[in-house]
Amino acid sequence: MVNRDYVKKCPECGGINLFFNKEKGEVICKDCGLVVEEKMVDFGQEWREFDSEQSERRRRTGAPTTYTQYDQGLGTEVGRKADLYSLGKKSKNKFFRLRKWQYRISTAIERNLKLALAELKRVSSYLKLPKSVEEEAARIYTMAVQRGLVRGRSMESVVAGALYAACRRHEVPRTLDELSEASGIEKKEVGRTYRFITRELQISI
Repeated sequence: MVNRDYVKKCPECGGINLFFNKEKGEVICKDCGLVVEEKMVDFGQEWREFDSEQSERRRRTGAPTTYTQYDQGLGTEVGRKADLYSLGKKSKNKFFRLRKWQYRISTAIERNLKLALAELKRVSSYLKLPKSVEEEAARIYTMAVQRGLVRGRSMESVVAGALYAACRRHEVPRTLDELSEASGIEKKEVGRTYRFITRELQISI
């Protein structure tokens, strides 16, 4: 079962009237509608086991976290309309306001990651790179975005540089020429970006 003891009160309004949405793994403040906790996992079983085959068929766990999705496969949104039934009348406006802002706050970083990771998958597929390399490159690119290393550089060049770095780390033989052809970025630019991000992120090759 989920341990909810550490969720004491809402950091937004100080209220203690909290609601745990088991399906979405979220704790929502009934007073102001804020999602206090999210991405919580309930490891408790919701069914009875009768035999090993049925147990195996019914057992479920969440998908593994992956950097190849811009939200690392852990996307969430501010509650569903069904959650309104568990909120007070004063919270409904706040609830819809939070949902509205959530859709608006698709930040520059999120938009960049969404486009870049799609490009990364395309180039990776073109070069027939293993999943481990694709995942490593996505991790490197995400770190580069978080550190602000993408500013002033094209998304495609950073993707290519990250993929080249991942190939080298995993000892997958791919050349700068191949990365250049697959990405449409000049070889010199791919090499320059590769050296820049590995230096700034202190990635050992």
